[in-house]
Amino acid sequence: MTHPQDQHPPQDARTLPTRDHDASEVLLERVRQAAATGTALRLVGGGSKGFYGRPVVGETLSLAEHTGIVNYDPVELVVTVRAGTRLADLQAVLAQEGQQLAFEPPHFGENATVGGTVACGLSGPRRPWAGSVRDFVLGTRMITHDGKRLHFGGEVMKNVAGYDLSRLMVGAQGTLGIIDEVSFKVLPRPAASATLRLEMGLGDAMARLAEWGRKPMPITGAAHDGETLHLRLEGGASSVANTQAQLGGETDDTAFWTQLRELELAFFSRRHDDRPLWRLSLPHRAPPLALDGDTLVDWAGAQRWLRSELPAATIRQHAAQAGGHATLVDRDRAHGVDAPFTPLSVVMDKYHRQLKAKLDPKGIFNPGRLYEGL
Repeated sequence: MTHPQDQHPPQDARTLPTRDHDASEVLLERVRQAAATGTALRLVGGGSKGFYGRPVVGETLSLAEHTGIVNYDPVELVVTVRAGTRLADLQAVLAQEGQQLAFEPPHFGENATVGGTVACGLSGPRRPWAGSVRDFVLGTRMITHDGKRLHFGGEVMKNVAGYDLSRLMVGAQGTLGIIDEVSFKVLPRPAASATLRLEMGLGDAMARLAEWGRKPMPITGAAHDGETLHLRLEGGASSVANTQAQLGGETDDTAFWTQLRELELAFFSRRHDDRPLWRLSLPHRAPPLALDGDTLVDWAGAQRWLRSELPAATIRQHAAQAGGHATLVDRDRAHGVDAPFTPLSVVMDKYHRQLKAKLDPKGIFNPGRLYEGL
């Protein structure tokens, strides 16, 4: 692997220029200094997902200058990119090759970065059919608590050395180390796409989705807004056309999926509804929960957004009884929350603390971001 200073200026869409070829060394030195003084670091990429989790008190360490595509092989469907690279820039490069990040990550702002995408571990409407962020991470290079680089995983699916540790970085929100580089598996963009609206209640929609799930239909999005089932079909032109003719319904605006992914529908607007917003992660076939409030269903029932004034304990109890969990998602922090994520069980808390102590013994990386004391 060559360093940026050894490379010629990019000649095609497969390479993004690095804004500062010394950025990586700066990061290493800042981490060594923090470790030596016991200084907490607040890791920041584009700042677009700062609302997701608990606030961190510490010295800000920005990864915004650590940018660029290290390697991109469209034939092998693999791209390796630095953590500070803007997500939009990476997706533009992939699009020129007719490829995409199939897990459809949300941006929540134009400065969203690759590192933040992996650290938060959030996926878009295609997740149940294509897979999650974790499923597409082939390997990572991370900066450890003592200012060293370690490489885990690789750039092919068959390379499993360190694969699980790479996956641990997904959703860890920077609490275990700094993501330096990430290798993703990418996939071709679908040849055809269609979005449908079918007027039906939630119960009927869930029954239909269960039935359609047993058939080879090219469904890659299914959301219910309380009155209407929104479906996305993607795949070969004939498959999409035949399925559309079979299901019927009205053609819908494809922008719906972007607005859903980015939490830009009216349902998510504080101006529309200022009640706390909850994200419920549940089994696909879990019945509607007996909770006061309004619900928007995504992921064919596995992800449900809830607007409710109910106490956190009540909402989490119902989610747990259904086999899932609940997270408070407050983009404006208007409700102020000490524990946005479901509290850990005694056993899981023990494992989390052991892992944190092993990978970040001095507690310098995003302390308290996920849970107090971690």
